[in-house]
Amino acid sequence: STSAYTNPDNDPRGPWKLDPITAHNAYSADYKVEKPNGVVLSRPPGRYWAFSEESWKAKVAAGEVIWGDGDSYPMIKRYLSDVQDGLVPVTIFTRKFAGDTAAAKGEVDDLLHAQGVFDYPKPVLLVKRLIQIFARPGELVMDFFAGSGTTGHAVMVEGSESGQRKFVLVQLPEVLNASDESQLAAATYCDQLGKPRNIAELTKERLRRAGAKIKADNPEWQGDTGFRVYKLDHSNIRAWQPSGDLERDLIDSIDHIVPGRTEQDILTELLLKLGLDLCIPIEQRQIAGKTVHAIGAGVLMACLDTRITPDEAEPLALGIAEWRSELAPAGDTTCVFRDSAFTNDEAKTNLALTLEQHGIRHVRSL
Repeated sequence: STSAYTNPDNDPRGPWKLDPITAHNAYSADYKVEKPNGVVLSRPPGRYWAFSEESWKAKVAAGEVIWGDGDSYPMIKRYLSDVQDGLVPVTIFTRKFAGDTAAAKGEVDDLLHAQGVFDYPKPVLLVKRLIQIFARPGELVMDFFAGSGTTGHAVMVEGSESGQRKFVLVQLPEVLNASDESQLAAATYCDQLGKPRNIAELTKERLRRAGAKIKADNPEWQGDTGFRVYKLDHSNIRAWQPSGDLERDLIDSIDHIVPGRTEQDILTELLLKLGLDLCIPIEQRQIAGKTVHAIGAGVLMACLDTRITPDEAEPLALGIAEWRSELAPAGDTTCVFRDSAFTNDEAKTNLALTLEQHGIRHVRSL
């Protein structure tokens, strides 16, 4: 209560109340305190000083200590201004913003149209308040234990109200066991979605539904509630692994791309290796019958088609150069192709020379 704060000595810092200088284990601080009357005090058994020795000396120098008589323990001034300017006490914060587990659980149940998928989700209001305190618009919020996806949900809600932030959520694809009663509802829900039984799938579904709800609740808001999902994997580029049969190894290495990898897989690795943002805009266009991707307004252009003939090389290069001119990127453009796509050296050389003639000098092959 603020009524407990008074200012009997007209302290210029305003009203204050007394707090003990000991705690159970605040700093594990163990030093001697000497009072002005010459009495030297040790910490009480089972307790420690509430401040480091350096902080204690600073408070003494600032006149924030009430020494008391005889061998009594000193008390410290706790100023009302420190409480008002700082964060609210944890108990008040939790009561006001966190609500209770049942309410948070109901919040997720309503969103997923299913009961008991998550037993103990965090309340959106609580995480939203933390975001307001610690993350300004445009900054990045990270959650390494995404669980039900409350953090991502809260970031999107706050973004629709006070300015967008980015979020990165990390969630292992922990397998759900339908024979475990506590996981049955979650596993069954994955089955209904036609998704693998793991927590990461539930996280993604919650984020999709949260984004749709935010858009529906704010029809005039033009913000972004989309997200991309990435999984940790080995490189798309096949490593040289000699088996002892040189001829076979050479034939197997003609195509440097690991079998089964998609164009999106390869593009993601290119972004990472070139230091580009994974959320950078990506456009695509059909040029000379090939799919060409323009990343970051033409900073990176990639054609990952599996076959480029000499007859196709020049029109493909001219189309890429024309598109780059439309995009007008701020810096140089890097073009990337599959090395195995060129049916012969003539196709590769003609394409590279045509691009160079039109100002695209950075041509790389995978």
